[in-house]
Amino acid sequence: MSDDIAYPVFRTPDLALALSTARRLMDFGRCEDSEVSVYAEFNSVAEVQRVAKELPEGWFRGQEGYEEFNGVPWEDQPALVVGVQGPALPADLSAYEERLPVECELRNLPVGSIEDAFAVAIGPNPGEIHWDSLCWPDAPELGFHGESKHAEVTLLFNTRTRDLDVPADDHTVLVHVRKAGVDGRQMKEPYAHWLAEQVGLTVIGPWQPF
Repeated sequence: MSDDIAYPVFRTPDLALALSTARRLMDFGRCEDSEVSVYAEFNSVAEVQRVAKELPEGWFRGQEGYEEFNGVPWEDQPALVVGVQGPALPADLSAYEERLPVECELRNLPVGSIEDAFAVAIGPNPGEIHWDSLCWPDAPELGFHGESKHAEVTLLFNTRTRDLDVPADDHTVLVHVRKAGVDGRQMKEPYAHWLAEQVGLTVIGPWQPF
């Protein structure tokens, strides 16, 4: 059992530049089995409806109260709580009461299949594009073997945290490596620096946990 940690390596208010930079880093580790997932949160019904039109294939899910549906069969729970694709979202605005923020996600897709459309649709909302199943190469001069399990890249939109809980006016690229702490130090941090440097980037802040 192991976890990853992520280091910020680039930040800009320019969405197109953020996406192209994240792709450059992702391409450095891309392999045959690499995949991409996207996720966003929307705090208004208007934004949910707008994005559902732009990303009709997205799966949308609203919040549910604590133990709200205990004992309620799955088929009897509201569609918005169970999760539906864009065209099946309820038209009745009352269905969204107590359900915001609404989440939207698409998971485990081929690289290059969703990134551009998602970047166009995200607007001012917090979200992320996450590439995984990458393959980081060996860095023998640092004594590091290559990494695959935790070889990942994340592009955060309109936030600087992986929890998407702190709004920002810019976008941040993260490089992921395996978490390996000894006496409070992360032993893989030099590897994160090396990975960033291979594509002309540099670590610009402290690591973030999963």
